[in-house]
Amino acid sequence: MLALGAVTWRSTVRAASYALSCRTVLLLCILCIFCISCISCKAKASSAQCNQLLDRYAALVVTEKYPDAATAQIDAERAREKGEAHGDDAFKNCSSEVSQSEFDCAIRSANADAFLKCLE
Repeated sequence: MLALGAVTWRSTVRAASYALSCRTVLLLCILCIFCISCISCKAKASSAQCNQLLDRYAALVVTEKYPDAATAQIDAERAREKGEAHGDDAFKNCSSEVSQSEFDCAIRSANADAFLKCLE
């Protein structure tokens, strides 16, 4: 009878040990999935960065349209371009849709076409 009790105790310990290692593996898998999903999340542009994009785009458009314009005309056109872009749905969704890498690309772009390609 004592031998039977020892066998039952050993099998209980083995089962508990197996269940513990299964739980540990499951928790590690969940932790890995969580970490991977956090790493794959892209940081979005802030509202200040969206305003920088708006300023940059307006400057690019105006200097391309009016390369020889006077400062007053450039300022007026920039204000008009910014006003149009500010009302655009794409700008309104900027901070939820534009990633940091898209922001970096657009802010460094040399012309308006390159700027827009960065944000596609």
